[in-house]
Amino acid sequence: MSVQTLYTAATGMKSMQTKLDVISNNLANANTTGFKKDRCNFEDLFYDHRVLPGQQDNVGNYTPTGTDIGLGARVSSVQTDFDQGAFTTTNRSLDLTIEGKGFFQVQDPTGEIYYTRAGNFSVNSNGQVVTGSAGIGRPIQPAITIPQDATAIAVSPDGIVSVQQPNTTTLNEVGQLQLATFINPEGLLKIGENLYRETQASSAPITGNPATNGLGQVRSGMLEASNVEPVTELIDLITTQRSFELNSQTIQAGDQILQLISNLRR
Repeated sequence: MSVQTLYTAATGMKSMQTKLDVISNNLANANTTGFKKDRCNFEDLFYDHRVLPGQQDNVGNYTPTGTDIGLGARVSSVQTDFDQGAFTTTNRSLDLTIEGKGFFQVQDPTGEIYYTRAGNFSVNSNGQVVTGSAGIGRPIQPAITIPQDATAIAVSPDGIVSVQQPNTTTLNEVGQLQLATFINPEGLLKIGENLYRETQASSAPITGNPATNGLGQVRSGMLEASNVEPVTELIDLITTQRSFELNSQTIQAGDQILQLISNLRR
């Protein structure tokens, strides 16, 4: 057993540690509105090619296989799973869920547009519909303003926002929700606070009204729950921990053998 064995096992431990971090984040966000779980992917590293396949043997025949010693593993990517989460009924008119593809668009104070699946919206002091955050209430885009005297708010599946006002039984339209979708949503950058940012990998946003051109419908009075499945994550946590321990034991065994060889050489 060579020193390389220790380094190879160390790459396994490092990879498993990253996977544990991903699983921990998934479990921590099991109750986060609109959260999408992540998955850790791995790839093998370089190989020490001691005998190449197809070499000629002593009698001139080509060998069918070779001798390749792998040098470990590493994390190749962390992918986001955008599968639909379960619906939670709240009966609150500005709690909105997207049934299908799409993201709500909100504007940051910097002027940049961010994207979110979390539809827990509120109304600020100016009557604007904004994200329900105690930090920054980012206005939804296109902007929608609720009149001060509104007594009820209704949002249709195709995104039309209407209000009822005093002395009338009819609903007055005050705005139209628009959703955004991307060719590659996995290319969006997670920035925290349930928000995503457009990147070169995601493509530019494709916007439109709900229930048109493949965009999902909007459901009022509901929120989309996290798509994390705690039981699955716990099973994955156990298997990952066992893999981490096996790599650790390999390092311990390698160190003991190296010490034994060193003692024999004295």
